[in-house]
Amino acid sequence: MHDFFDFLGRFWWLVFPIGGMAGGWARSWSRATEERHRRKVELYKLKNQLAVHEEANQAEVVALMAAHDAVNRKWLDYELDVGNLIDFPLMTDVREPPTVAFLRAKKEADGLRPAAAEEITTPARLAEYRAAVHGFEVAFDVAEREARRIKDGKFTGPERQRLATARKLLRIAEDSAATPAERQTAYKRARKEIDGLIVLPEATVAALEGKIAGMLA
Repeated sequence: MHDFFDFLGRFWWLVFPIGGMAGGWARSWSRATEERHRRKVELYKLKNQLAVHEEANQAEVVALMAAHDAVNRKWLDYELDVGNLIDFPLMTDVREPPTVAFLRAKKEADGLRPAAAEEITTPARLAEYRAAVHGFEVAFDVAEREARRIKDGKFTGPERQRLATARKLLRIAEDSAATPAERQTAYKRARKEIDGLIVLPEATVAALEGKIAGMLA
């Protein structure tokens, strides 16, 4: 012990460099600890951002599917209602460019639609479906505006008269106050008036016949 204190007495000045070195080590350790903590915080934030981005993508897919459904419902208002098709025949006229463009856009969007939002997992797949839905919306809007602008303007006077007659006959066919025989006759006559003027989609004919058959029953 005496030797130790004798050493300190002779070499007391070593306290200062050793203390400085110890302080430097302490500061380096503190900085390293702070850096590790900062990296952990940044990594945590990055993981959260990725999770939020993934949720946002899924939310966008759900929104796109809802927009897709909305356009399909608008189309069904024509496809399942002969009256609407008589009033706006261009909606099913495949000789009209806007109608053709709409039907192509519908086919593309329907083909890219996922069964569930979770099926779209990549940005490229999402971008593809987004473009298809937006194209579908625009194409339908253009076709509908053109159909409503022209209405039956491309038909001759006698053809427009036939369409008007078919409209009246369909009202009788769907009238619950009419007798079954009157409804059946009116429906058959309406189909004859429409034949050659408007191409009725199979879904339209099935919906109309199902409606009338139900009323007759």
